[in-house]
Amino acid sequence: MQLDTLLINCGQLLTMDHDSPHAKGEQMSNLPHIQDGAIGWKDGIIAFLGTSSEAEGLESSKVIDCQGMLVTPGLVDPHTHLVFGGSREHEIALKQQGVPYLEILKQGGGIHSTVEATRNASFEDLYDKATFHLKRLISYGITTVEAKSGYGLEKHAELKQLEVVKKLKENTSMEIASTFLGAHAIPKEYKDNPDEFLLEMSELFQEIKEKKLAEFVDIFCEEGVFTIEQSKRFLELAKEAGFSVKIHADEIVSLGGTELAIELGAASADHLIAASEQAVELFGTSDTVAVLLPGTTFYLNKDSYAKAREIINGGGSVALATDFNPGSSPTENIQFIMNLAMLKLKMTCEEIWNAVTVNAAKAIHKDDVSGRLKVGRKADVVVWNALNYQYVPYHYGVNHVHTVFQNGLEVAKGGAYLE
Repeated sequence: MQLDTLLINCGQLLTMDHDSPHAKGEQMSNLPHIQDGAIGWKDGIIAFLGTSSEAEGLESSKVIDCQGMLVTPGLVDPHTHLVFGGSREHEIALKQQGVPYLEILKQGGGIHSTVEATRNASFEDLYDKATFHLKRLISYGITTVEAKSGYGLEKHAELKQLEVVKKLKENTSMEIASTFLGAHAIPKEYKDNPDEFLLEMSELFQEIKEKKLAEFVDIFCEEGVFTIEQSKRFLELAKEAGFSVKIHADEIVSLGGTELAIELGAASADHLIAASEQAVELFGTSDTVAVLLPGTTFYLNKDSYAKAREIINGGGSVALATDFNPGSSPTENIQFIMNLAMLKLKMTCEEIWNAVTVNAAKAIHKDDVSGRLKVGRKADVVVWNALNYQYVPYHYGVNHVHTVFQNGLEVAKGGAYLE
């Protein structure tokens, strides 16, 4: 067979091809890889995977000598708020004064500022802005991403965000999972009647399903936002409508959102900084993935990080994400998140690579197409300016990407998106 592209002399070729859909507990220490590997594809589909010596004699239109560099699957970011209007740099002074996020919210700042900007933005403006950020995500090695709504907080604006995500799916090579997060906050006009607001958001389920605008429904279960009871009712309605569910759980206060996520069989429970020890233990007997967002803790200048070690040691599955958003984690740099995971979450390099590939893919139900390299799958591949997998989380503050391939085509090089 004549290949389109063949990469040879890959010092470490991380296939991440576990026997299971994701890595849990001790399995997160395993790093399926090929030493001195080679990978080739035709028409954007991987057709060869093996050692460089096994690749000798293969014919290919293009042969790239990786000169011992690290090669991995495209990374997966399972939690972003990709579509929004405006930005929130004007809140820096308040944060430096130590004003808590929930207090900024009460003052009409925080998410309320972004909601106003998103409602006022045109579809075209939101699409162009999201495209800009999507290209930057790709430049850091991400080829699969989850994108949430949640900055509209009313029917028209929420649908507008989801339509933007749908158009991004159609017009880019990025693998995108779409999440309806209409229950992201209580809008000002419903501050005295959050139940009525949740009912209004649930009325969108049928239209979203019919138009194929989202696969997941999420809710912010937190003190001052939505209670356990409200979250459970809302997500049960979502499941009845045919959606998979997620929860922003136990980010600031331990309410029991983690336990609820596992009870409902949620695809993921996200944040978890305040999750109780009893809640953390539940991941060991569940397929719900713990999606941890250390960039948010870092940016909000908090001392406590999510209990990654306890989750992994208890047999659970951990994924990492940027939580890219304008208020609490304005970064597309998944590599910095990997570094924070090493320093603050005390995760090993092996665990980190599992957390940004197979486990992240499982958290957004993309484990059948993303997160691992395997014959027959799409050629979403990253070549790194690194000679081993430890180097990327070790050396922080720079972009280590050499080349990103999506569907077998070069889309980023030298840390920059190729227009």
